Amino acid sequence: MEVRRRQPIGVELVKRGIVTEEDIEKALEYQKEHSTRKLGDILFILNLCDAQDLINAIGDIVGTPGILLTPDRVKVDLTNYMSIDIAKQNKVVPFDVSAGKVKVCFANTANNRQIETIRMLMLNKGLVMEKYITFESEIERILKNFEGEASTDSAGVNATGATITSLIDSIIKTGMEKRASDIHIEPMENQIRIRYRIDGVLVDAGTIPKDKQSQVIGRLKAISNMHQEKQISQDGRIVLYSDYNIRVSSQPNIYGEKFVLRLLKKNADIKQIFDLGYPGDEHSLNKSINKRNSITIIAAPTGEGKTTTLYSIIDFLNRPDINITTIEDPVEIRISGLNQIEIDNAKSTFSGSLRTVLRQDPDVILVGEIRDLETAEIAIQAGQTGHYVLSTIHTIDAIEVINRLRKLGVSDYDIASTLATAISQRLVRRLCPKCKRERDFTQEEKDIIMSISNKYNLGINLEGVKTYDAVGCKHCNKTGYYERVGVFETLDITDDIKDLIVKGASTLEIRNKALENSYRPLIADGILKVVNGITDLKELNNKLIIF
Repeated sequence: MEVRRRQPIGVELVKRGIVTEEDIEKALEYQKEHSTRKLGDILFILNLCDAQDLINAIGDIVGTPGILLTPDRVKVDLTNYMSIDIAKQNKVVPFDVSAGKVKVCFANTANNRQIETIRMLMLNKGLVMEKYITFESEIERILKNFEGEASTDSAGVNATGATITSLIDSIIKTGMEKRASDIHIEPMENQIRIRYRIDGVLVDAGTIPKDKQSQVIGRLKAISNMHQEKQISQDGRIVLYSDYNIRVSSQPNIYGEKFVLRLLKKNADIKQIFDLGYPGDEHSLNKSINKRNSITIIAAPTGEGKTTTLYSIIDFLNRPDINITTIEDPVEIRISGLNQIEIDNAKSTFSGSLRTVLRQDPDVILVGEIRDLETAEIAIQAGQTGHYVLSTIHTIDAIEVINRLRKLGVSDYDIASTLATAISQRLVRRLCPKCKRERDFTQEEKDIIMSISNKYNLGINLEGVKTYDAVGCKHCNKTGYYERVGVFETLDITDDIKDLIVKGASTLEIRNKALENSYRPLIADGILKVVNGITDLKELNNKLIIF
């Protein structure tokens, strides 16, 4: 431990009667082989005097309260205040917070620059810092414990000593580590807010001082290949990270320019469709999707996993004897054995690329999205001429796919003759397997579940069945949930439903006919996932509003 004092620390401690001259000689002998250790720490390590008396004396000498910091005295999660890297670099541990003040322990109070960096970091979190001093070896021990439990926390982006380049890099890398799908960098009135979308939910991650705003915006535009001087909505890409494609969108608001970074892992593993939560087995899946001369459309709002499901279906169908071509915006995952085409809206479109693909002898065609009548008509044509087409569309459920195609201008005859399957989905968060806590269903929960079960003939029996509470731990970032699972509904276009479509029947009539067969709405699959302990009623209600 380093202290600044005209007289050597050893002399001061001897004068105060804390140690003897012989103790100092032993410490100096030890220091010959451990030159980076300060004398105060060596006296503590060698247990040559009472530890509490020693740290109190050192604190008095340097003018900072001394504390014997043991793990049980640390009352806060360090990673809520700074990253492990910053704590290690500055040899510092925040250990208690109350009434707007944070108590922070240093191993070295002689480095004013270090202390000021941490003070500003705490101020950025709205806290006044109270400074303490302790033994460096104790700080090392506590940080080692934290390092084993937590990854680098995004709060570290607030360090005022960081360059803008390293600051932006830290924000992005932390997002990757935390499994974020998007990073929001948002100018506010007095600061810049950083948020991560993790498992579909936005999570506050920290702030950047307002005076850094122009530098942050300049750096983001530079690495995204955007125009620096233009304050208009722009799109760009970051290609600095070997494992990720990062799409960037900027949008001016009243306090500056907001950026959203979409993190797309280049070589992400494709999950089997049943791992995504798709109900049924291979036989039922084959019956629904493995059809020539037809179209399968996956429907859901933005951000509900349509593309992931498309990839899983393509992976399920992929084999050497068929030619699969995809048209995507962008190509999110590269799959061996596929011909993948990326749309550049400045030079190509879905409809234009689809025309070309039809001359490439495809068996299966994946069209990223049906956005307009032209694309829909060419996809229909492809489905009617011996191809199997997979695509997505934005609607609320599988039945509404029919209505959406009608509104785009597709005829009832073409829909009935070509649409084979409509799949709709939502993503709900999985209960964290590390911390979920078992309990009995309440009577109110049982009533909700049995009402849905009876309505859709699900045959649920709750006798002896338990549910789980979302608790929260380090593994799930204290949310109680970890990753997401799909809730699905599948509408197979049977002959009865084709007849209704051709006659121009309403979606209500089509829904009633579908319910007489195998169709079950999203809520039915969701309730089964609650009963099976995969998610809970609260999370399901957030997506489907069932009570």
